[in-house]
Amino acid sequence: MSNQTLTVRTAGKPGKAAIAGYGLLLPAALLIAWQTLGHYGIISEMLFPTPYTIAESFISLAASGDLWSHFKVSAVRALTGFLLGGGLGLLLGLMVGLFRQSEKLLDPTLQMIRMIPSLAVVPLFILWFGIGEESKVLLIAKGAFFPLYINTFMGIRGVDNKLFEVARVLGFSRRQQIARLVLPAAVPNIMLGVRLSLGLSWLGLVVAELIASTSGIGYMMSDARQFADTPVVFVGIIVFAAAGLVSDIAVRLLERRLLRWKDSYQG
Repeated sequence: MSNQTLTVRTAGKPGKAAIAGYGLLLPAALLIAWQTLGHYGIISEMLFPTPYTIAESFISLAASGDLWSHFKVSAVRALTGFLLGGGLGLLLGLMVGLFRQSEKLLDPTLQMIRMIPSLAVVPLFILWFGIGEESKVLLIAKGAFFPLYINTFMGIRGVDNKLFEVARVLGFSRRQQIARLVLPAAVPNIMLGVRLSLGLSWLGLVVAELIASTSGIGYMMSDARQFADTPVVFVGIIVFAAAGLVSDIAVRLLERRLLRWKDSYQG
């Protein structure tokens, strides 16, 4: 009876190909409508170039090598800022989460800095570090720091206190409690922080490159805007969106491998 029930439930679920097809329905419908409206002049092609025109610009930039050279620069900046800000956020999140004295000393100041908009510190970063790579990487790092810091802190403080009581009964040392209890229990929150930090790294990259840059996808978009080359601007937007999506999928796959032990609702 249980095998029959399992078979019926499995048969009722859509396959991976069907799920992927469902996800493509809305984008495909929007692209078709966009192309049709632009083709018949219902919307301005100056403001909204058709998907076909954008594809032509993408192919042209890719063939010339400009797109890939700008993307490499942007990817290095985003990854460097993420590693710097996210790594520091993880470290301080562990300190503040594990030690109450660290929370009292560091958390109020960090929460105050978190409320400062990134655009507000751009002039200071330019004055302090110039318009070179340092200011751009630090601006990205600022955005990547706080999601990992907060989620690491919340993950540690969210561990059930009863588990610590069991660990004391078993005679676990402080180091064993952290390695075998705290960190595994905090992994879901930490991975969520990684996803958010990585996404904000790409957002911070856009801000950094649009303000002061001589290379990168953001610079390519800014330069195209000055010459009213709208298709290139859309190409830059698509590249940023695709890079963010691919990086998020990579983190989700890593999260799935790390959390294979966790039995959670799949929808």
